Amino acid sequence: MPNDMKAAFGGPAWQWVPEVEQYYFHQFSVKQPDLNWENPRLRQEIYDMVNWWVQKGVGGFRLDVIDQIAKEPDKKITNNGPRLHEFLRELSREAFQKADLVTVGEAWGADTELAKLYSNPDGSEMSMVFQFEHICLDQQEGKEKWDLSPLPFLKLKEVFGRWQKELYGRGWNSLFWNNHDLPRIVSRWGDDGKYREESAKMLAVLLHGMQGTPYIYQGEELGMTNAAYGIEEYRDIETLNLYQERLEKGYGKEDVMASIHARSRDNARTPMQWDESQNAGFSEGVPWIRVNPNYRQINAKSQIEDENSIFHCYKELIRLRKEYPVFVEGDFQMLLPEDENIFAYTRTLGDAQLLVVCNFYGKTLDYPFPVPKEPMQLLLGNYGGERDGMVLAPYEARIYFTPGKVKAPA
Repeated sequence: MPNDMKAAFGGPAWQWVPEVEQYYFHQFSVKQPDLNWENPRLRQEIYDMVNWWVQKGVGGFRLDVIDQIAKEPDKKITNNGPRLHEFLRELSREAFQKADLVTVGEAWGADTELAKLYSNPDGSEMSMVFQFEHICLDQQEGKEKWDLSPLPFLKLKEVFGRWQKELYGRGWNSLFWNNHDLPRIVSRWGDDGKYREESAKMLAVLLHGMQGTPYIYQGEELGMTNAAYGIEEYRDIETLNLYQERLEKGYGKEDVMASIHARSRDNARTPMQWDESQNAGFSEGVPWIRVNPNYRQINAKSQIEDENSIFHCYKELIRLRKEYPVFVEGDFQMLLPEDENIFAYTRTLGDAQLLVVCNFYGKTLDYPFPVPKEPMQLLLGNYGGERDGMVLAPYEARIYFTPGKVKAPA
């Protein structure tokens, strides 16, 4: 075996092939051999493939773990290899720049400086990256994602604020809570019980008010939740390997299952919940993984029919972003950076300004700002109706608009 590198899903990263008497490298599953980007013929095949899809009308590409294409296994380098940006610029020249495409690269190791290279406005690499600094905050430092820790809320604000400031005019942010590898955000940082609707809307408002391109993962717009199954019902290779490895290391079964319920990628991979019919309307056959049992209460049909639903909140946020240029182009300013309950910020474009105020937790709070001298228009609130403007209900979120200036409190 060339060296002792481990695969992300457990076990060695090298696999012996008797027929050719050689090892191949796989950073992930043994069924996913890594490509050798050092080979110019291989790179050309990739560019030809991309262009073939563009000719078919595809308008964008998501590039999985793109920061690992320039790996050097002999040196145990997997992320951000020395030729990474060279390869990306070549890919852009040979394919992306030949059409009007949206390109986003998954880059777990990206910081703001790398993101500026990836998403430079000159278009030499990609449109933007998925970065995960905010997503990794609630795990114990130096440990794995399965080692749970409370969310450091002030750090979450600092991370978002830094990415907004650093990329302004020098790159482009992606805005997301969920994807196919992550647990459902309403179960993770919201309240998927009593305040599921309110907290799901609050998380949507918090994200959509920022600069960047929002990504909505299937079911997020419905407030779909994590699904706590027994181990026999999970399908994800990472989850199954983790279960065996931790039991062998002496972890308690209840602790292992608690981590799986909170973090398994299968939380994001349960069938889409369309309606109240069999298998949530996803299929009349047997789906590869069981439908979340709450599909009769949480499904697209009921959300669409309810004008006050999470779904309609997302629709309104999308409409507002299209109507008000300040959502797209406005400068970002974090407010109340030391407040341990409220996430608030402004977006400013000329004389136009947004004020976004989100109560991140399930308790009633005093509204943190003085009544402005100039009236502000409430563009969106997640409680609706006439309310006491000086009180924030649990998980309440508001977006105000004014052509004047909203002063930050001292």
